[in-house]
Amino acid sequence: MIMVQAYNFLASWQLFPEKSNYEQGIVPKSGIYKIESIEHGKALQISINWVTIENEAYYSQYTIVPDDQLRPFDNQDVADSVQASIVNASALQTIFYKDEVAILTLLYEILPNGYLKITQHATVEKPFTNIEVYHKQMSVLPYASSVGSVAIRPTKEGVIKHKALSAMEEQTNMQLDQIRQQIELLAKQAQEIKKRKELSLMIYEAKLNFKPQIGQTYYLYEKKDSSHLLSLVAPQEWGKSSPFKQFVSAVRLLADHTWVEVA
Repeated sequence: MIMVQAYNFLASWQLFPEKSNYEQGIVPKSGIYKIESIEHGKALQISINWVTIENEAYYSQYTIVPDDQLRPFDNQDVADSVQASIVNASALQTIFYKDEVAILTLLYEILPNGYLKITQHATVEKPFTNIEVYHKQMSVLPYASSVGSVAIRPTKEGVIKHKALSAMEEQTNMQLDQIRQQIELLAKQAQEIKKRKELSLMIYEAKLNFKPQIGQTYYLYEKKDSSHLLSLVAPQEWGKSSPFKQFVSAVRLLADHTWVEVA
């Protein structure tokens, strides 16, 4: 259930430094924020990779369970406990506690343009608010990188592996995205066909006083006895003396003899 609710967040997100704003902390020149579903969809794993302007790389990773329950945090040096909740399909909130006091709130928001906005609001000795904006990306950095961890420098072997990993991930992500788009298109087409079928059954059960012509627009009405009638007369042409219970829809006959609503 959690994985379904958090579906929009599950991705690797690449930082937009120019769209972000930092009141405090290390300002990165690049970064990747990865959100994955683990434990059969019961939890979310957050991986953060950053590279600073000085080319120092940082990495951190932690797990949250977005069920609105207070749970022990992975790194007790940072926080004692964490509380995460899915506000809606476009908003996820995480609150970190130290000595039973909320010290940091993270609000993840999917923007209308598809970007991920993360607002960090700290309530420590010097409160601050950092705002980061990410877009979905297809590859990973050649090394781990996050604020507060030990710097890790890339080795030659690591860079070589990264190139192969990046190519593999980019190709598989592209293929999975194509399959996802195909599935969504098929589902949409199936829904449209189902809708046309239901409408066609209603019309073919209705009273017809003429032979419909392919491509022509007609008007479907519900009679007072709840049966239906297909007419050549539009609703506005009846005036106030319409003999029907209600107007259902304007419809058009397609070449496959199914009917479709006309906007």
